[in-house]
Amino acid sequence: MILSLHHPSFTVENLERSAAFYRDVLGLTLEGIWERDPAYSEGVTGIPGAHLKVAYFTLPNASFELVEYMEGKGVKIDTSTNNTGSAHVCFVTDDFDGLMDRLRRAGAVFSGEVNIVPGGSNRGKKIVYVEDPDNNTLEIISSTVSG
Repeated sequence: MILSLHHPSFTVENLERSAAFYRDVLGLTLEGIWERDPAYSEGVTGIPGAHLKVAYFTLPNASFELVEYMEGKGVKIDTSTNNTGSAHVCFVTDDFDGLMDRLRRAGAVFSGEVNIVPGGSNRGKKIVYVEDPDNNTLEIISSTVSG
């Protein structure tokens, strides 16, 4: 039986650049960056020659991971959310407008416009899709209803 979700993860091209974005722009707590042994990396992933470097972040009630393949690299894929197999991660913020300012100053690409959720359990909250430095989609949603 599944007990919980442990962590989402994105594969990135440059771990230091991406870790800085998630730490400095989004404000996530970076627990550390670790290089994984090639035999372990290959054994876990099944990718011949895989050699991983991993950044691990913690948030209240969650964790998040970034992975760089130092060896055994694949190809850049189209991560647009309408493509089968693509993914996104949603972060909740208590300072939506402040985070939007930080993202704009950092040169982040916004996939769409800031909107207000029209219905459901998040009705009235601000929401937007934005891309990280590797074009992975992040959904940002406000923690409170917009007034």
